[in-house]
Amino acid sequence: MKFVLAPDSFKESMTAAEAVVAMERGIRSVLPDAVCIAAPMADGGEGTAEALVAALGGTLVTAEVPDALGRMVPARYGYVAAEELAIIEIAAAAGIHLVAVADRDPRIASTFGVGRLITDALDRGARRFIVGLGGSVTNDGGAGMLQALGARLLDVDGAELPRGGAAIARLARIDLTGFDPRLAGATFRIACDVTNPLLGRSGASRVFGPQKGADESAVAELDAALGVFASVVLATTGREVATVAGAGAAGGLGAAFLAFFDSMMQRGVDVVMEAAHLSESMAGADFVFTGEGSIDAQTLGGKTPLGVAETAARHGVPVIAFAGRVGEGAEALYEHGFAALVPIVPGVCTLAEALAAGAANLEQAVATTCRLLTVPKHAGP
Repeated sequence: MKFVLAPDSFKESMTAAEAVVAMERGIRSVLPDAVCIAAPMADGGEGTAEALVAALGGTLVTAEVPDALGRMVPARYGYVAAEELAIIEIAAAAGIHLVAVADRDPRIASTFGVGRLITDALDRGARRFIVGLGGSVTNDGGAGMLQALGARLLDVDGAELPRGGAAIARLARIDLTGFDPRLAGATFRIACDVTNPLLGRSGASRVFGPQKGADESAVAELDAALGVFASVVLATTGREVATVAGAGAAGGLGAAFLAFFDSMMQRGVDVVMEAAHLSESMAGADFVFTGEGSIDAQTLGGKTPLGVAETAARHGVPVIAFAGRVGEGAEALYEHGFAALVPIVPGVCTLAEALAAGAANLEQAVATTCRLLTVPKHAGP
């Protein structure tokens, strides 16, 4: 039998790659000769670089870059030399998890470190990029990233602007003469699961600004600043970014990628599945195993198991999903290509115990499932 193993991470318990290992152990304990295709998945957020590195045989590398407040931090990203491919999670440099709640201020936070990660990858030989937009603490429209890549953001007097979301309110001109020329030959696939525009009631500042430390006054200030940024971007590139779906992702980083790069914005899980060649792996498969920490009605919002099931359906392969928790509304997934939803926790326990035993529980649940899949059919009583 052939199994494709395509789980996401089980948050705080297993990475996607570790979940694949547990699944394979469970399968081989029952079917030692089974063919197991490892395809660790992610949705463009945390774990994307690690999942694709494991799937494509790449490496995780570290670069010292500024965080959103300018403090040097070690930031990891994935690199697949054979494909000249870099996999960058912007949160590694501009992540909200890197800044204490009391220090969060999107008026001064910058995406400069994201640009430094891109430069490091270009130096390494990358010409293709997958960029996961999620978890940022910034609201600068990607201005800092552009500055790190050689663009000059100038005020009316020709002086360069400082970093941060508030400073771009004074933006008058963007000088691209020093923009890294290697970017002209690079392609960017942007993993993004939000459709917010850059400006307005559903824009970057109003929807995401408060969680990044912006009060009502700062939200208004930042939205106005991004309006100035959008106007100058239009004058510079001819590209309208103010109302484009996804432009408001990661505090407006989506807008910068759409305007200044050869980029395509896609649902996160679709980017990862395509890059990992998941569809090709499913040819001739008997079953696809997927899963993540929690499966419920929200899984239908484009999370990894749904994307895997959609791909498997095109190949006519049944999908079984494993989860630490099968929650409210999960039964709706049976109408979207899932053959079974299997909780992996064997009995009553604390959350800490369930997380600690995640790999062992997943292995056992997969083994039990495989026994059921191989029960011989009887012709009669």
